[in-house]
Amino acid sequence: MSIPEHSRAVQVTAHGGPEVNSIATVPTLAPKPGEALVRVRFAGVNFIDNYQRSGLYPGETPYVPGMEGAGEVAALGEGVTDLAVGQPVAWSGVRGSFAEYAAVPTARLVPVPEGISLEQAAAAMLQGMTAHYLTHTTYPIRPNDDVLIHAAAGGTGLLVCQMARRLGAATIIGTVSTPEKAKLAREAGATDVVLYTEQDFDEETRRITKGLGVHAVYDSVGATTFEKGLLCLRARGMMVLFGQSSGPVPAVEIAALQRAALFVTRPSLHHHVHTREELTWRAGDVLRWVADGSLALRIGHTYDLADVAQAQRDLEGRATTGKLLLRVG
Repeated sequence: MSIPEHSRAVQVTAHGGPEVNSIATVPTLAPKPGEALVRVRFAGVNFIDNYQRSGLYPGETPYVPGMEGAGEVAALGEGVTDLAVGQPVAWSGVRGSFAEYAAVPTARLVPVPEGISLEQAAAAMLQGMTAHYLTHTTYPIRPNDDVLIHAAAGGTGLLVCQMARRLGAATIIGTVSTPEKAKLAREAGATDVVLYTEQDFDEETRRITKGLGVHAVYDSVGATTFEKGLLCLRARGMMVLFGQSSGPVPAVEIAALQRAALFVTRPSLHHHVHTREELTWRAGDVLRWVADGSLALRIGHTYDLADVAQAQRDLEGRATTGKLLLRVG
């Protein structure tokens, strides 16, 4: 595979809004020992990119954003023997995928199995493994559990709904903003859908569960949903706060959890794919389920690399459904 000396990449040179993204011509990276240089074909667009760009998650600039992608191996660093040039691979948790070429540690790469396109692989990694750890590890859903899933028509929300159904949850309540999104959530497995623009989701949750509340709340929204979400939990229920698309949540008075002996956790994907074994377990399950058709991916929109700012505006505006991707090459 011929590798150019220079290639295109998105650069963030200062923290700010989507407009701080720019397309630059940069020297193509050479893979270090233990790395592979990947010709990126598709990259996933996620809220973590926005958090890093805005400075909510502090870091140094300039940098190339993008935390997941899929493509073909273009070159191998010293000592790499378990991959081959031309092999399709995918990854998440390594920044730099908004570029034509990315140098990725081979410990974070997973082979893309037959039956899955690179577009699907890029769409499945971060959100698919997030849904996996949320439903299998953070609060492992048991048969007949009742759960509440915020942003149920988003990329992660649709996958959490499907995995909750797969694990045998009895009641799967999804919150959405429009009837169109409600339809998508139901198709993904939600037994009940609450339009939070018209209804109080805490009151509806209590009604649906006959006053008992749910065993777990999966909340990626944050500031606007967190406190009411605590009211939706039954005794010894768990609040799983894994995102903050509406902003950081207020401080929690620990004593307030005594009301129903509640649990609150703030997990991250990084801590659930910390070992190679966990990574291959979660990615293997997700990609296998996509390949056999038992896990449906919804790709809401695919943008050209130069349209990265618009992709992030659309994500922040919460007017999208499913997964957003960048087409890189």
